[in-house]
Amino acid sequence: MQNIYQEREKILKGVFAVVAIMLLFTCFRLQVVDTSYQQQHSYRQAVVLYPSRGAIKDRNGKLLVVNEAMYDLKATYNTIKKNDIDTAALCQLLEISDSTFLANLNKDFRKKEFSEKKPYTFLSQISANKFAPLEEQLYRFPGFESTRKSVRGYPHHVGAHMLGYISEANSKQIKKSNGEYKRGDYLGTSGLELYYESELKGIKGVEHVLKDKWGKRQGSYKEGELDIAAKSGYDLVTSIDLELQEYGEKLMQNKIGAIVAIEPSTGEILAMVSAPSYDPEILAVNKDRQKAYKGLSQDSLTPLFNRALMAQYPPGSIFKPVLSAIALQEGILTPDRGMACRGGFIYGGLRVGCHGHAPISTVGNAIQYSCNNYYCQAFRELVNIYGFYYPEKGMDRLADHLHAWGLGDKLGVDLPNEARGHVPTADYYNRKHGAGNWKFSTAVSVGIGQGELEITPVQMANMACIIANRGHYYIPHFAKQLKGDTSNVLQKYREKQYTKVHPRHFEPVVKGMADVMTAGTGRRSMISDIVLCGKTGTVENSKGKDHSTFIAFAPRDNPKIAIAVYVENGGFGSTYGGPISSLMIEKFLRGHIEGKQRLALEKFILNADLVNKPKPKPTPATN
Repeated sequence: MQNIYQEREKILKGVFAVVAIMLLFTCFRLQVVDTSYQQQHSYRQAVVLYPSRGAIKDRNGKLLVVNEAMYDLKATYNTIKKNDIDTAALCQLLEISDSTFLANLNKDFRKKEFSEKKPYTFLSQISANKFAPLEEQLYRFPGFESTRKSVRGYPHHVGAHMLGYISEANSKQIKKSNGEYKRGDYLGTSGLELYYESELKGIKGVEHVLKDKWGKRQGSYKEGELDIAAKSGYDLVTSIDLELQEYGEKLMQNKIGAIVAIEPSTGEILAMVSAPSYDPEILAVNKDRQKAYKGLSQDSLTPLFNRALMAQYPPGSIFKPVLSAIALQEGILTPDRGMACRGGFIYGGLRVGCHGHAPISTVGNAIQYSCNNYYCQAFRELVNIYGFYYPEKGMDRLADHLHAWGLGDKLGVDLPNEARGHVPTADYYNRKHGAGNWKFSTAVSVGIGQGELEITPVQMANMACIIANRGHYYIPHFAKQLKGDTSNVLQKYREKQYTKVHPRHFEPVVKGMADVMTAGTGRRSMISDIVLCGKTGTVENSKGKDHSTFIAFAPRDNPKIAIAVYVENGGFGSTYGGPISSLMIEKFLRGHIEGKQRLALEKFILNADLVNKPKPKPTPATN
């Protein structure tokens, strides 16, 4: 019996050996000796379908950012080497040299990112016009295949800092994405493109296609049963008013600084200008972006730096309405409190000078004439509210108020890299001077918006919104609507943020700001038939000419726009900050600038050059 089983085992082993030899021979014949089988049959390939990135529009539906078709040409090294392709013809179609062809084809296949058997990017960012003749001939070049992608175009060439740009995903971003991004994919790198990347990018799809040995498409696999359509990204409708944005960028030509305009009733940002700026088109991926970026990054005027969101400036006298409201809330001031001013605030050996002005009989007067003595004294009483020897508690109480105004913290604007600014606290002075070694006089310059207090331009504009709204604000934001999105991601921008100041305390402040425009430092920037409330600021600058700043809102009742302007080395607030603010407000409310005086003011601002100042004529040599 045992012999019978052994005999059967030998027979089975022999059968398996014969079958194995036959299979090996067949494979050898089909793959090496006779390739006709391969030539007669198609193969399936999964092709990634890239979605259209969501467009970005202004509040009126005008396109700020659009999609433009671009193509990447991918190569599979092994397939190319097995086929005798006409490389000269391909180079001619692509308008590249033989050396470029070889450099793009030969990769370091020891690296994980490249494989001889899988497609890799041979040439990227081929324009639609250049790709059209290649597409008709692509079947002649087995091993090459194309991928259609979208890159960004900028029809109006404005808003570079807020719009941002896209670029190719790097290895770190690819690794962090857990497979969502692959080599050659584009993603938002700055601005709104980065902040709303998840909503704008869309979702990739896949198409299974049949191709012949030349790589020419034969049809869909299983009639598309396995295909998944790409899903386009959501269109982002912003709050930006395109005409106002364009106008603001013109006014800030040849100047350094920022403009931020906000709709007080919603927190929607109407315009955000950082100067100097640049044309966003030069950082589009289909251009020589690397060279352009290097030029911008090396520019001494730092045009890549978004001053509106990231610069931290002392606010100067535009801070005085804020301190007025807080002091009224704390009972330090009353609406009709007057105060003598003998040329400034004097305390021991300390003197903070003040310009000559009419007598101060109310809080409104103090704002109207921007009295330094008044606000140094108000600051003194606020910090000493618990007594002269307890400035820590008073300083922190003031800081709590300022934080409620959104100062010293990120407001939560929907752009990356927002700066906090700086609100000094008791801890700050304790660390700087030592606990018990400082008093109100150490920090008194904060009362007039100088010293250690630093605010971003968007926070300044938000201060104007708070006063316009009599005590509350909405987080400043750009996103008005994400079309098709149901995630409620924008809900946080609909919620009121309250200060600790009661609405009734804002009326004296509003009156004072209205008087600034009719009988104070803002008279030059009055607008006929529009009640404008504003406050000038001249910020001391130890390194050069003072800075010009201004906050305002209009109309006085039911305000439609609040604004902050900061012009570095612009001198008095009434010289540049006030005029630019009032021109922006008139442009928004009327749509045009009206009257000879206003047009002359506009011309003055447009022609002003604070950057390219003429060089002084050389002084003749003397013996």
